[in-house]
Amino acid sequence: MQYPEPIEKLIESYMRLPGIGNKNATRLAFYTVDMDEEDVTKFAKALISAKRDLHYCQICGNITEDEPCEICQDQTRDQHQLIVVEQPKDVMAFEKMNEYHGLYHVLHGVLSPTDGTTPDDLNIASLLKRLQEHEEITEVILATNATTEGEATAMYLSRLIKPAQIKVTRLAHGLAVGSDIEYADEMTLARAMQGRQEM
Repeated sequence: MQYPEPIEKLIESYMRLPGIGNKNATRLAFYTVDMDEEDVTKFAKALISAKRDLHYCQICGNITEDEPCEICQDQTRDQHQLIVVEQPKDVMAFEKMNEYHGLYHVLHGVLSPTDGTTPDDLNIASLLKRLQEHEEITEVILATNATTEGEATAMYLSRLIKPAQIKVTRLAHGLAVGSDIEYADEMTLARAMQGRQEM
């Protein structure tokens, strides 16, 4: 016996989300059916708004409603430091820490031969252009995750940036190997920032 078509479509939609298998998708679909129509409408509007109203900042690649983003517009931030992260959610992790007040650059992924992700697929060309145009940037902090792909991406970027006589540092491994920045607590991130090393 199959579920009615609207439920099947809802299950399929939830299964498109990362980490959601058939069981979780089915549970979410039935939860959604039991929700008040007003709540479902708000949920649908939030999804549509996120898709329509958000885009990536042309300077740093962070997710934003404005152009440029709020961080890139803020002239009170330290213009000498720039952290390179994998995803926009990593920017929020550093901002919550409230210890870093410099600039950001979001790669939107990492180098991964197994997934077919090459330097051309990442936000690297705009990073190099930004470093050329903004001579006030004197330190680039590579804050990719402590995974094999994250390490490989950091090494690749380090080799590209060092000839420009810009100091390149890597977060200290207060972050556990294999962990994601977005799940690290503020203290771990603060220690990793303080213990960063030149590459």
